[in-house]
Amino acid sequence: MINMKVVFFEVACWEKELLRNCFPDALLIEERLDSNNVKDHQEAEIISTFVYSPVSKTVIDCLPNLKLIATRSTGFDHIDVSYAQSRGVLVVNVPEYGSRTVAEHAFALILTLTRKIYQSINQAKNLDFNHENIRGIDLNEKTIGIIGLGKIGLEMVKIAKGFGMNVLVYTRSKKEDLAKVFNFSYVELETLLKNSDIISLHLPYNQQTHHLINKKNINLFKKGSYLINTARGGLVETEALVLGLENGILAGVALDVLEGEKEVIDEIEVLTSAYKKSVDLKTLVFNHILVNHPKVIITPHNAFNTKEALGRITKTTIENINAFLNNRPVNVVW
Repeated sequence: MINMKVVFFEVACWEKELLRNCFPDALLIEERLDSNNVKDHQEAEIISTFVYSPVSKTVIDCLPNLKLIATRSTGFDHIDVSYAQSRGVLVVNVPEYGSRTVAEHAFALILTLTRKIYQSINQAKNLDFNHENIRGIDLNEKTIGIIGLGKIGLEMVKIAKGFGMNVLVYTRSKKEDLAKVFNFSYVELETLLKNSDIISLHLPYNQQTHHLINKKNINLFKKGSYLINTARGGLVETEALVLGLENGILAGVALDVLEGEKEVIDEIEVLTSAYKKSVDLKTLVFNHILVNHPKVIITPHNAFNTKEALGRITKTTIENINAFLNNRPVNVVW
């Protein structure tokens, strides 16, 4: 099995060296796999794609020797998994690569807001050393409300405790052992909004979470609080942010995602050439009503984007393929 024909599609520059070192005989192709070019690779036994390669029934049928599909993403909606399984083809994914990475970015945004880093830098560049307008607040003993306690939310709890913060958590699934270990409290959403100095969102986007923060509940926020969103834009109703800022409820807002932004399956998608062709991020951001607001910081969906996180994607994919080659498949999608 070691001599299997391996083909990687949608290969970015940052992946090439690692993939080439581990699979010297593999084909590394920058283009996506589709029904037009699949016939050029009928000998492939293992393929690795990203989210823009539609691995459909038609594509799978054109690969008679196919045994493994290794997607370099967490999401696998681009693959007809059930049909692959019916053909005896395993599908594996990258279930985790950046929880700590995103949490660190969220806290970078928190510090940028609460210590007025952005304004301070601009003042210094203008040789203005007046401290009155750049006075910040301590995080120690402040209360942070974390909405969503998945892997990223839990990393947020850990970092917050390092700053000496009190932590409130609103989440669908409560694990009391975690609350005891990390010394935080589970509360209802209304309680969290009313009592948090800083609120950070870490939820998936779906029908239930659409506009979780909205025009109705923005008035529940503690006056002078901060809102951070590094999750999905649709969790927050944009008009609610504007109202919160105009009415003096919110002291600051930091967004790595915007309402109206494509709700991507994986953050890593924004680095691909296909995404860049389909979405003009500059226009998307600069057309947004909040972009020039003095109390708002916007980063371009960059919370996931570190060398280490990207390296973990490639590393996990390599491990997935090697595990399959050694008859011990891991991270199998069912």
